[in-house]
Amino acid sequence: MRIVVSVEGGEQGGRADGGGVHGLRGWLAEEPALRGRVRRAGGTPEPGSMGVAAEALIALLEPGGVVAVFAGAVVAWVQTRRSSHTVTLTRPDGGRVTLSSRQVKGMTPHQIAELVGELAAAIDQAPAGTGAVSGTASGPGASGAGESGTGEVGAPRHGGPDAGDAGAER
Repeated sequence: MRIVVSVEGGEQGGRADGGGVHGLRGWLAEEPALRGRVRRAGGTPEPGSMGVAAEALIALLEPGGVVAVFAGAVVAWVQTRRSSHTVTLTRPDGGRVTLSSRQVKGMTPHQIAELVGELAAAIDQAPAGTGAVSGTASGPGASGAGESGTGEVGAPRHGGPDAGDAGAER
């Protein structure tokens, strides 16, 4: 499965806190199960065509264990950023999942573990028929995926110290 990874915010080009796609690519390359599976997207798309932006990564993953390792590594990278970063993962069916460093700061280890599971499930999700994501992710850190084929993980749902900020990420 081909996942397109984009990063917004923070310092770009690997400067400062290792931000941007270059920093994430380096982080993912350190994970033995992901070596050789993540590369920079090549070139810029033709005007008016659908394609991958130059500042993106392509992750070639297999369902199951490799997806779980990828999800864990992405969450760990986002959690360690000093500045605000947003990572968007786009599945082959066009469904997107977004993870923000502001959302994961202050999560407990248990919440992080749940988030990794939710992210892996969202990446692995292969909806039948329309190509739109159906259903919602569960757990304290997920806001789920909606009719548009996009979802956001890591946002507080009910109560908690960040509940009032949950709508700001959308």
